Amino acid sequence: MTKTKLPILSSFFIVYIISRLMSILGIKQRPSLPNLLCPYLSSKLSLDKPSLAMASTDFGNLVHKIPAAVFHPSSVQDIVSLLKYTYSHPLPFKIAARGRGHSCRGQAMVECGVVINMPSLSSTKPKLNINNGIDCDYYCKNNGGLNDNNGNVNVNVNGNGNDRIRVSQDPTLGFYYADVGGEQLWIDVLHATLGHGGGFAPVSWTDYLYLSVGGTLSNAGISGQSFRYGPQISNVYELDVVTGKGELFTCSKKKNSELFDAVLGGLGQFGIITRARIKLEAAPKRELEKELKGLNYIPEYIFTKEVSLVEFLNRVRKGELELHSKGLWEVPHPWLNIFIPKSQIQEFYHVIPNIIAKDNTDLAGPVLFYPLNRNKWDDKMSAVTPDEDVFYTLGLLHSSGFDDWEKLERKNEEILKYCDKNGIKIKQYLPHYTTKEDWVTHFGSKKWSIFQQRKTLFDPKMILSPGQNIFNN
Repeated sequence: MTKTKLPILSSFFIVYIISRLMSILGIKQRPSLPNLLCPYLSSKLSLDKPSLAMASTDFGNLVHKIPAAVFHPSSVQDIVSLLKYTYSHPLPFKIAARGRGHSCRGQAMVECGVVINMPSLSSTKPKLNINNGIDCDYYCKNNGGLNDNNGNVNVNVNGNGNDRIRVSQDPTLGFYYADVGGEQLWIDVLHATLGHGGGFAPVSWTDYLYLSVGGTLSNAGISGQSFRYGPQISNVYELDVVTGKGELFTCSKKKNSELFDAVLGGLGQFGIITRARIKLEAAPKRELEKELKGLNYIPEYIFTKEVSLVEFLNRVRKGELELHSKGLWEVPHPWLNIFIPKSQIQEFYHVIPNIIAKDNTDLAGPVLFYPLNRNKWDDKMSAVTPDEDVFYTLGLLHSSGFDDWEKLERKNEEILKYCDKNGIKIKQYLPHYTTKEDWVTHFGSKKWSIFQQRKTLFDPKMILSPGQNIFNN
């Protein structure tokens, strides 16, 4: 391999990177360049103020942590190399994967570590669009771009130059699925899959589609459809994951199943999702009479509105644009999301008039409330739910000013304290705790033990996602 002479400016940046990382590692004596970061990896780091500012905040606007650098991978192998390097170092620096920054409490941040800017993985390579009349058999033989290692037919159907979303069919089983980059947005997955044949789509969604696939799968991914189809983590066939050791694995229920179950709902603690194989079904049609069959209802109270599937699933987007126009989007969002057991919903009712609605001027943002069925969740996965067959999700999605968000935060704390005092066994969704004791209570002793074992197995040096404050509080 020939050596490339770096420009003086690039060399200056590398030296600066080294010094920043040295301070993280606590190294008093400057190591040589090969012992820190190779020129190739260094060239993918950003140290400019706008990049660091972007990575030091999130949608919540409640927590701010400044990283040492932002890493812009152009391939999954770049992520593998970065993690292998830090894992091999006696004093590794922390790493956080950042999708679109929609966390609310700094979960995708890292103080003085490296933030991986996951959207950098999206490429603009030419791709096959099945609507262009291209001979698929010819393309397979001459380009090697459609068949995967299992002989399945892969066709990229997104027309915007994105080769990180591929719709495929298993020729033996006949079902369709989408292989999707972990950095991709669900809105792009929707458009890509609907463009295939008569139209296919994932069956489980989030209420807001401008979230990354890896981000929602690291939590659970829920919406109003989840009571029927389960959370998004229950509708994944396969994952590609880079662990905290810098090892890249393909995992599923049948292959590397421990990693598969750990990562889904694992809050980013065990690996970085670089690809997810998502279950697809034929896009639903508007069949109101079929949906109403068997239900008791008063016909005069039926309200209908004709919208497309995209408009229905992307309905929150309109509210987002309205908040943007009013300057209420890039403000503090002290959100609280909890799961409430069905058997205790009456006890929880006290919270509504006495805490949530006590001062109506404090309410600024939508409130979500819908039921979920526990039999649609897989308890082997890391996600946590109440131990009942039916539970409800309550989302208080507040927006506030920079000078009064603490009032809403105190209200959230009052709700949690009331539930704890009165034995209401809620579970936080998108959990946020500051002590180990609280995390143990959240998971329960049995699941916490499994969670710890998995951490030791896949990220023993506790490199990944320190912003969750699980193992570094």
